[in-house]
Amino acid sequence: MTDRKKAGYKRLHSDELSMQPGQQQHCWRQSLPSQLGEGRSLIFQLDPSLSYIETTYHPLHDLAITSKIDFGEPRLVVTLGITGHTRFIDSDKQELTFSAGHTTITSFDSSHGERRYQANQPIKQLRFSIGKRWMDRYLGENESAFFFRNNALQLLSSRPSHTQSMISARQLLGCDLSAPLAPLTLNGHVMTILANELNGLCRPEKYAYSRFDQASRHMADQAREILELHYQDPPSLENLAKTLGITPFKLKNLFQHYFNNSPYGVVTEIRMQHAYRALASTRQPVSLVAEMVGYRHTSNFSLAFSKHFGVSPKQISKKR
Repeated sequence: MTDRKKAGYKRLHSDELSMQPGQQQHCWRQSLPSQLGEGRSLIFQLDPSLSYIETTYHPLHDLAITSKIDFGEPRLVVTLGITGHTRFIDSDKQELTFSAGHTTITSFDSSHGERRYQANQPIKQLRFSIGKRWMDRYLGENESAFFFRNNALQLLSSRPSHTQSMISARQLLGCDLSAPLAPLTLNGHVMTILANELNGLCRPEKYAYSRFDQASRHMADQAREILELHYQDPPSLENLAKTLGITPFKLKNLFQHYFNNSPYGVVTEIRMQHAYRALASTRQPVSLVAEMVGYRHTSNFSLAFSKHFGVSPKQISKKR
């Protein structure tokens, strides 16, 4: 993706964003100036070493927000992309991307750079800022040390979000923040997301992750592209592995490592995303959408859809 000319961006510093107490305890609301579009972040302090930030932006212009952060202690930031795409470019020109359906995990104790947003492109992201004390508490000092090997900005992981994390994220976004037990509910969903996304990242050498090299990543991406092209009638595990010249066992290991899922699970994710968009934006009946994404029986589709999203296909259709 090529940048527009630097002058084409509306620029402001994070200090120029208004900050006001939210309606809930331990919550702050940070807002974008109205002339630049709609935008706000809700910041919840769930624990002295754990913050949850829900960001929703719909800028009217290409926008770059600069920031300089100094935590004073190592922090881990887990970002779930729900909608849209943003980029962060630090002072050393290192670039990070944050995309819908992907989780990006970084660590640093200080950061200086800018986050870029595209005009008229809505974005929604969930971020979890975690201190080393929180990691020590739940993982132990030896395991958590892996995440904080140096103080500079480092990318630890960027891959498709776990299915259960996306379900918990939707439940998190749907929480009634005025309910008496809202803080407990928020904590529950946040802990589920973090458990899913951090699982397996501790001490990668301990779990022999070193056998997954750049060639393995390319092979995994190639397999996923094939499934995305043929999700309505996907190849069998054996045929897909044969196309790539590897064993079915290795193919399953690649998908588990890079996508937190099995090949069949990835097909289901792709089908569900296509189905959701069709139901939310067209007037097609559920039976036709089921057939369109590769299901012979509407009942099987409805069961899979409800399990994946936590709501039935008819509930999405009724929202139009």
